[in-house]
Amino acid sequence: MIIQLEKNITRGEREILLNKLETLKIGARPVKTNFREYIVGIPSGEFDLREIGNLKGIADIHRVSDSYKMVSRKWKLCNSVIDLGDGIKIGNGELAIMSGPCAIESEEQIESIVGHLVKNNIRIMRGGVYKPRSSPYSFRGLGIEGLKLFYKHCSENGIRVITEVMQVSQVEKMMDYVDVFQVGARNSQNFNLLDVLGKVDKPVMIKRGISGTLDELLYSAEYVFSSGNEKIMLCERGIRTFERATRNTLDLSAIPILKDKTHLPVIVDPSHGVGIRKYVPPMALAGVMSGADGVIMEIHETPEKAFSDGQQSLYYPQAEKLYRQLRETKKLVDSF
Repeated sequence: MIIQLEKNITRGEREILLNKLETLKIGARPVKTNFREYIVGIPSGEFDLREIGNLKGIADIHRVSDSYKMVSRKWKLCNSVIDLGDGIKIGNGELAIMSGPCAIESEEQIESIVGHLVKNNIRIMRGGVYKPRSSPYSFRGLGIEGLKLFYKHCSENGIRVITEVMQVSQVEKMMDYVDVFQVGARNSQNFNLLDVLGKVDKPVMIKRGISGTLDELLYSAEYVFSSGNEKIMLCERGIRTFERATRNTLDLSAIPILKDKTHLPVIVDPSHGVGIRKYVPPMALAGVMSGADGVIMEIHETPEKAFSDGQQSLYYPQAEKLYRQLRETKKLVDSF
């Protein structure tokens, strides 16, 4: 059960509500977010919802059977929209395109990619400064100094920054230079990190775990929401299966299922989903056809020289063609 409180609820009205919940043997978990204040109720038996709904100070009340209550569509039928300012929104019915390199390598590289994005009216740049790598000898990012350069050039050109945070200690240092925190597949069940990101007033994109189920992804989002942050989006980025033809198996069925289960925006990542350059465009287009609110993709001026994931990064001309195709595909989807 989710109880949405009135913004002007009085202390007395709150006490009456909590006493009523205690009388009905309903466990009460207060949740105060960027936007509203709620109480998540966990009943131990049957009760009449009207006994609570008729109390003063309550804006709305819903029965929610899902264990992931706050991110469930069962109480919030309208889609959540992430507002990044300056007209940049995710989940508002338009297609969000996030494009950039796997890793931030140099200031020259940032300038080159920013120029490419401005030319193609892409308003969100992705790029890693802390890189979780399978081998400890691989390039692991430029760290906070690289992030400062990344943010400087993007903000000067009206572009928002999405980048991965890997541990709790990085959150505070990154706060001033990030527009969207990305939680990578390896950290999707790092509940300490999710708890901390629930306490910041910045959007968070959570990627599905390498072998994670959709319910596990929704539980991860619930950690962030229940800790106070409603600005969440989910990302399908491929899962590990027995198939070896691609780097991962991009689960396109996840997109409509997530759209049915949750009110949060859903993003598709075809670059990590397949890990092979030639297959990225068709899977990106398929993701849009599946109902994704946005696409996050990897590009590089010279992928063969990329410090990481060059094999799945698109050349600029390939990316420009795909941007056009994605926008045309979104128009087609909207016409159905």
